[in-house]
Amino acid sequence: MKRLLLSILLAVPMMVLAGSVKSPNGNIELKFSVDNMGRPVYEMTYKGKAVINPSHLGLILAKDKHASMGMNENDLMNGFTIKDEQTSEFDETWKPVWGETATIRNHYNELAVTLEQRWMQQMPKNDRIQKAPRRLSRTILIRFRVYDDGIGFRYEFPQQKDLNYFLIQEEMSEFAMAGDHTAWWLPGDYDTQEQMTQETKLSEIRGRMKEAVNWGNSSVAVFSETGVQTSLQMKSADGLYINIHEAACQDYATMHLELVDAETKALTTKLGGGSNAYTPNPKPIDYSLPKPFTFVSHLTPDATGLKGCMQTPCETPWRTVMVSDDARDMLSNNLILNLNEPCKIEDTSWIHPTKYCGVWWEMIVGKSSWNYTDEFPSIKLDQIDWSSVKPNGRHAANNEKVKRYIDFAAKNGLDEVLVEGWNVGWEDWANMWKRDVFDFVTPYPDFDIKMLNEYAHSKGVKILMHHETSSSSQNYERHIKEAYELMNKYGYDAVKTGYVGDIIPRGDHHYSQSMNNHYLYVIKEAAKHHIMVNSHEATRPTGLCRTWPNLVGGESARGTEYEAFGGSNPDHTCILPFTRLQGGPMDYTPGIFVTKLSEWSDNTSWARITIAGSLALYLTMYSPLQMAADLPENYEKFDDAFQFIRDVACDWDDSKYLEAEPADYITVARKAKGTDNWFVGGKCDENGHTAVVKLDFLDKGRKYVCTIYADAKDAHYETNPQAYTITKKVVKAGDTLKIKEAPGGGFAVSLIAK
Repeated sequence: MKRLLLSILLAVPMMVLAGSVKSPNGNIELKFSVDNMGRPVYEMTYKGKAVINPSHLGLILAKDKHASMGMNENDLMNGFTIKDEQTSEFDETWKPVWGETATIRNHYNELAVTLEQRWMQQMPKNDRIQKAPRRLSRTILIRFRVYDDGIGFRYEFPQQKDLNYFLIQEEMSEFAMAGDHTAWWLPGDYDTQEQMTQETKLSEIRGRMKEAVNWGNSSVAVFSETGVQTSLQMKSADGLYINIHEAACQDYATMHLELVDAETKALTTKLGGGSNAYTPNPKPIDYSLPKPFTFVSHLTPDATGLKGCMQTPCETPWRTVMVSDDARDMLSNNLILNLNEPCKIEDTSWIHPTKYCGVWWEMIVGKSSWNYTDEFPSIKLDQIDWSSVKPNGRHAANNEKVKRYIDFAAKNGLDEVLVEGWNVGWEDWANMWKRDVFDFVTPYPDFDIKMLNEYAHSKGVKILMHHETSSSSQNYERHIKEAYELMNKYGYDAVKTGYVGDIIPRGDHHYSQSMNNHYLYVIKEAAKHHIMVNSHEATRPTGLCRTWPNLVGGESARGTEYEAFGGSNPDHTCILPFTRLQGGPMDYTPGIFVTKLSEWSDNTSWARITIAGSLALYLTMYSPLQMAADLPENYEKFDDAFQFIRDVACDWDDSKYLEAEPADYITVARKAKGTDNWFVGGKCDENGHTAVVKLDFLDKGRKYVCTIYADAKDAHYETNPQAYTITKKVVKAGDTLKIKEAPGGGFAVSLIAK
């Protein structure tokens, strides 16, 4: 019996507790320890319930061909001892340049643990001299911040002699779940987030993976049958909402998560991406602790296969775990923003929330074209006399049409007009891996850039620039100075960037360290020219918009354009606020009123939403950049419903999430910036929902003119999407609105203070 007990004790790593820290309200507790193999371990509870079971932390470094590697020299996984630990508290309130609220509180308790790793480096033998082993040591600091609604942790590497330049083979941060949770997930992919969210148990991810992948996307690089993207939303059987993501991802690769299940354990395999097939790339992982349903971090590689090139002093992004027993707290959570650095732009007066329309949807649907001519199978920019080229007659970015959109914007109070396809090069832009597609300064013959900008400014409207890079990042960086100077010349103050297709330089990926550095470079260069950025097909956001608030929007998910490519499920927009929007606002491009595209084009797709549901998206899908995406003539058919788009704000002093359940429904009330007016929106899935809106948030003793845009009784996203009602009445604080949402529908309410 004694021998059996000794065997059990030897099999279980002994923990040396370094410390623990609780959230300011005491609901969350974070414990950190080092086991008897010197491996860092953390765990997390919420109101006494396990959120993260004991999980290892560490990194694997790649061998440097220029260095003599001794035993464990590429291992930042074990052999650590605790050198120092510090706890502290921090509490501030800061004001975002734009946002869901006028102020944000940043209140946390911190635990910072300094770890030291020592080992003997075996020196290479020499025929004449035998050098003695050299004693080396490395120091890392793991910093934890514990908030009332979650935690963040990161690795920090001080400058030191024995850890200077280093290459990352993989980061091995673990997130051991306490059960087989329900999860809302996207397939892990190095190049696209344009997938439909899956809802399964963790144990069902492997079985769903292949059918979950959008294999037809312009660039796909799935790396594992159990790999998923962040932000990952989960719900436990005992009612905890748990979300894993990252914050402040800069000069580092984007993190995915790989689920360790029984089959993964047996194979001890990591799978390498870069093609449309799962390719084994064996890498043993230590599974000595029993960890069912454990996620392990998986970084995006660059063209060389490495996950990061670092120089001390440096740090990783924050790894975040948010938790609550109320789904509404997931949506009002500011943890991601708080873990980013304060604003680095001194004068932000030129940054402004924006509503816009644009020459875009008709090209997406296929009625018009981006390219000016069909005369050439390919082009070289400096070898064509465009004045002699035969136009195809379908080019949308022409003077007449752009002026029509400018007039529509001016009439309806929209700030800007996006114009895609204005610049030469679209004839073969989709020819993947063509390096020099666009120069970003030369317009087509039927786009008079000077005249159109002057016309727009005379109407109080600006044109929103479009730069499709075709994923040729080096080409964009070569031309970016001249492109931004052209924008300054003509009064553009915002640009929509695009990264369709495989990345050039060839072999790189959209979410690698090098590409993340490129996206941030673009944002910084734009700031120098007082230009706001709306990035499409770039990496998913991690709260960098706090530091660089000229990053006013992004896509990084399956947006409205997919309604022209086969559609998205009605619950899609009831999931994205829990996942994609955790890191920053999304340019979802809402507002489709004519949902059956065959009514005005040859496209047979249809949007799975009602008109009232489309109005709701301007509130439930938060963004300071909101598009009225449909055609002007389609809005003119439903002018009374379009009134809500005219009225609704896109910058807010306060936001209150009233109802929420992932993939089912969301109801939110927002107070317009600098006013006493409120707007309420509710969106639901294919099952419908009855929203109960208690107007407790209104000022007491004050009356409000209430306009309700709701689904009609017979409305349905499939059979009757354009059926809506508009009701007006006077309400006050304490009143309750009960509004029925049709399947795939929603509602929108304006509350104008009298």
